[in-house]
Amino acid sequence: MNIFRLAGDMTHLASVLVLLLKIHTIKSCAGISLKTQELYAIVFTTRYLDIFTDFISLYNTVMKLIFLGSSYSIVWYIRRHKIVRRSYDKSQDTFRHIFLILPCVVLALLINEKLTFKEVMWTFSLYLEAVAILPQLVLLQRTKNIDNLTGQYVFLLGAYRALYIINWVYRYFTEPHFVHWITWISGLVQTLLYADFFYYYFQSWKNNRKLQLPA
Repeated sequence: MNIFRLAGDMTHLASVLVLLLKIHTIKSCAGISLKTQELYAIVFTTRYLDIFTDFISLYNTVMKLIFLGSSYSIVWYIRRHKIVRRSYDKSQDTFRHIFLILPCVVLALLINEKLTFKEVMWTFSLYLEAVAILPQLVLLQRTKNIDNLTGQYVFLLGAYRALYIINWVYRYFTEPHFVHWITWISGLVQTLLYADFFYYYFQSWKNNRKLQLPA
């Protein structure tokens, strides 16, 4: 654990709390992609298969439980909550996320560090997390008015991954034999997908105007 990884974890946690705050207090999921939330639920489920078999630390276990529980809670809110689900715009959230899942499955089977069930699932989760934000970004492009909480949620998600890249660079220079190409490339792809959003987010903040992405 180093300061960059801790900052990344806390930023990731903050993004989840911001989204839950929006859904729980405002009773609205407007501007939130159910497709992206379902992808994140799959990501955490396949990544944390070892949660009850391999104990690393109390911190590690608690964070895994938080991300698992929050991802399924958000999906439940959008799908089942009698008030929240009314604000979900299904007609705009049309990204076919199956076309993200299947290539990631094939890629995980072909390119992995070890051909075991847990290892393939872990690798699959890395590939899927790299592209899971795409339905959300597409939805934001179609949404004319992006509220502050939704914008902050996506920004924090991108910042979390950027901080993890700094963490990897730090560990590369401070830890011997620290090389994880699959993790690094997946994380870099994920961060690059946020580049356009970051640009318009900072422009809106700088000019004190409503966040809006070009169609």
